[in-house]
Amino acid sequence: QTAGPLENGVAGNLLGGLGSGFAWAGGNTFIATPDRGPNATAYNAGVADTTSYITRFQTIDFNLQQTPSGGLPYTLTPTLTATTLMSSATPLTYGSGSLGTPALPNGTPALNATNGTNYFTGRSDGFNSALPSSNPNNARLDPEGVRVSADGKSIFVSDEYGPYVYQFDRATGQRINSFALPGNLAVAVQGPTTASEGSPINSTGRVGNKGMEGLAITPDGKTLVGIMQAPLLQDNKNQIRIVTIDIATGATKEFGYRLTTGSGVSEIVAINDHEFLVDERDGNGLGAGNAASVKQIFKIDLNGATDISGVTNMTSSTPAVSKSLFLDVRQKLNLAGIADTAIPSKIEGLAFGADLADGRHTLWVANDNDFDPANAGDNMFYVFAVDAADLPTFQAQTVPEPETYAMMLAGLALLGFTARRRKLQA
Repeated sequence: QTAGPLENGVAGNLLGGLGSGFAWAGGNTFIATPDRGPNATAYNAGVADTTSYITRFQTIDFNLQQTPSGGLPYTLTPTLTATTLMSSATPLTYGSGSLGTPALPNGTPALNATNGTNYFTGRSDGFNSALPSSNPNNARLDPEGVRVSADGKSIFVSDEYGPYVYQFDRATGQRINSFALPGNLAVAVQGPTTASEGSPINSTGRVGNKGMEGLAITPDGKTLVGIMQAPLLQDNKNQIRIVTIDIATGATKEFGYRLTTGSGVSEIVAINDHEFLVDERDGNGLGAGNAASVKQIFKIDLNGATDISGVTNMTSSTPAVSKSLFLDVRQKLNLAGIADTAIPSKIEGLAFGADLADGRHTLWVANDNDFDPANAGDNMFYVFAVDAADLPTFQAQTVPEPETYAMMLAGLALLGFTARRRKLQA
């Protein structure tokens, strides 16, 4: 459906960017979200080379077998099983093209008219300039974090443009909920490039293209925890905000996180209802043309942390969560024979998967290759075994087994067929 060429000539169904967001969906099933699409091909600086690529999530089956693969004891075989396009039941604002240099055609996907729906896209000019970036009717969406709901029927997605946190029906890809985030995260003046949204045009809100990069869900499925990639425009260097969202009520809280070594944060995943793993990284490695330096995962605890929702400017003296180094990804990959120049620059996806037969937990790490395998390499999925003693408080998320979910979808399909048959008979 999306195979036609995008504005930059790249096929609209190009597979890539799979590690931008990565979530376990039970058994061997994972959900992967590419970000705003293939914009590595320069064609129009006015819209940061973004295109009307329809945002989507991929369902992938990973077969992890205890058979040697090179120097490693396990073999991992991924199989793409579904691609689901993300849409809105209500109309969205698409870019007119006037902000492009040179001007572009309207950014409304042709598939909108074919399917009678409103698809989200990655093109950066898809916004209503009269409203702040928190406007949920903007068509532009840059998915970065993804998690599966407790019942397995929907997914939650965080993005960089708003930032937004949306809930989508897993079967149809249609948005079913939008969570109101704290107003201090949004920018008042929107623009199609990082420069047109940064300082001094805006003095508060997220930095352009560095919104809510990571998203976690607590094992009980009741709370979402998002983390910004970089300090807000009004916050000091190395000071990052964490936002918790009560799924039932929409109530939010903010907590401080202080960078240790990396230049930003890419992901957060839950250990239990108050402890989390956070991925700090630099921008070095494969894709940046140099050697990776910082790819580390820290353990944090929100218990006893101070809610900083009322703090206007976060500084080095603002209370922040406690943290400790849990895993040096770069070091472990080096020990597995992977050189620093071969470690992806954008390590962005984290997820706990099913336990191994011996009881060890699995921690999955994925990268975003920006749809650019020629320069950034393939999408890579690294699996680390974690001894239970190293995470004594770990609680696995409860999600239905994929077979149960498949049966549920089959039941919905049958109900739909029955309803249509009755309508025809009537």
